[in-house]
Amino acid sequence: ELVGSESEASNFNVGIVRYELNFPPDVIINDKTRHATENTTRVYWEHLGSPIFPEAIEKLSSAPALEKQYMTMHNHHQGMFLATRGHLKAWRDKKGCNFDVARDRPGSKQQHSEGTQRVWMSSQMMYGGRHCGIQQVLPIDNFGQLTVLHLPNKNYRRVGKKGRLGGYDKKDAKDVEFADGTEVFEGPDPSLMTAMQLHIEIRRHFQLQPDSVYTGVKMVNEVDYDGNFFRGKDRHEKLVEKRMKEYQDYVARGGIMVESDMEDPLPTSKY
Repeated sequence: ELVGSESEASNFNVGIVRYELNFPPDVIINDKTRHATENTTRVYWEHLGSPIFPEAIEKLSSAPALEKQYMTMHNHHQGMFLATRGHLKAWRDKKGCNFDVARDRPGSKQQHSEGTQRVWMSSQMMYGGRHCGIQQVLPIDNFGQLTVLHLPNKNYRRVGKKGRLGGYDKKDAKDVEFADGTEVFEGPDPSLMTAMQLHIEIRRHFQLQPDSVYTGVKMVNEVDYDGNFFRGKDRHEKLVEKRMKEYQDYVARGGIMVESDMEDPLPTSKY
């Protein structure tokens, strides 16, 4: 309604902004230290800049019909996207977009030019000016409804570190510390019920009827084992083959889990 036509509307898409909670990075939160969280709040770690307008957030000066109600993030990476069926069809047909074609990010295997594959698939292919060129829009009145908690809640700790957001131009930036395999952690109490345990037990006690045609999640194995691969290639390849076979059997049953699925729901170290 605001931009005049359905075809023009397909050039815009509602955005998503990820946030984390800035717990003190060097404190384990328990009953003894819980007061350390009194200043903990949401932080949008991917969106840095001062002043916030226009360094982190921009007004939609290129779309006068929307600029009073919507805005956009300077960094349009969002880790995911939402789209209607109409959007997907329009982006499929838009010249130079090819949004329906799942493909590797631009560049060569040795040097990709536009970030990681997840950055490309979730955001850059859609919003990048050299690709689909869709305009990200975020509503001013209910911005918070389109923010999503980034569950690992670890990336805010990287900000300002050497080679990371906020640390590229800092001469005294600290190095990011990576695991070396010697770390020992105190795990949670084993009596805690996990989401997977609950899901399995529901399936055990309430039998579902199989779908005549499976319409659930589609899994595709596109791992390039001939390219540059990480350590543990042989173990990983066997595990992927095993899981893909289990998935194919699951689809053949119409999306119904059997007891063997319930006994071994997650990857193990047996390979």
